[in-house]
Amino acid sequence: MVAELTRSSRVPRQAIGTGRRSGRPWILMYHSVAEEDEDPYLLTVGPERFAEQMRWLAARGWRGVSMRELLAARAAGRRDRLVGLTFDDGYADFARQAVPVLRSYGFTATAYVVADRLGGDNFWDVKGPRKALLTVEQVRELAGTGWEIGSHGLTHLALPGLPAEQLRAEVRESRRGLEELLGAPVGGFCYPYGAVDEPAIRAVEEAGYDYAVAIQHTPLAGRFALPRCYVGDRDGAWRLRAKRGRHGLRDVVTELRRHRAVPR
Repeated sequence: MVAELTRSSRVPRQAIGTGRRSGRPWILMYHSVAEEDEDPYLLTVGPERFAEQMRWLAARGWRGVSMRELLAARAAGRRDRLVGLTFDDGYADFARQAVPVLRSYGFTATAYVVADRLGGDNFWDVKGPRKALLTVEQVRELAGTGWEIGSHGLTHLALPGLPAEQLRAEVRESRRGLEELLGAPVGGFCYPYGAVDEPAIRAVEEAGYDYAVAIQHTPLAGRFALPRCYVGDRDGAWRLRAKRGRHGLRDVVTELRRHRAVPR
């Protein structure tokens, strides 16, 4: 049944621009929303700052949406004033701090969870504070109330350089486990650390995902390596405005480099 649902829910490939004319969607990348005294990796946005950022988006006519909603809208020809909101690692504070603010503006979002670490903590951030991850029950509840849940791998390993069997397990088994947990398709993948190469992209596509998000604008950018814009606690109104402009510029530069690299 899950496999059937997965096939029928795939977003058409024209949903994602591949050239200068259409452009790629603007996607914001968050991690944790909490009060932290120490944040060596700059992954945490304070609750007040997060509310301010969402208020800024809404005031300028932007609507924050999940990746699932964003790509479906683009496939239907509705591209303007939608921004993807993504949350990596699946921190428990997503449900506690982010969701109420998002709901107040009518926004949606995607949370990418580490499938084999639900209910654990961010052991991979060696120098950072321990942060609780969403539990199985919380993930089920979020998905059941309309929030998109995507895979962030099985154990939060960087995929480039992994042996083929381990690479397949990280992308394929994480999807299978989450689909069994939710009883619904899992269409999105998020590369741990934003690390991506061609074998990783092939593995994600072969595992049956609809799309994948990365971080950087690189020649690999596309449906299975969508670039995103990092958002931190220092990002007020003028920085968000600048990041929006820089996203469009980087999109153009990436396409120019891609075309120059194609043999004539």
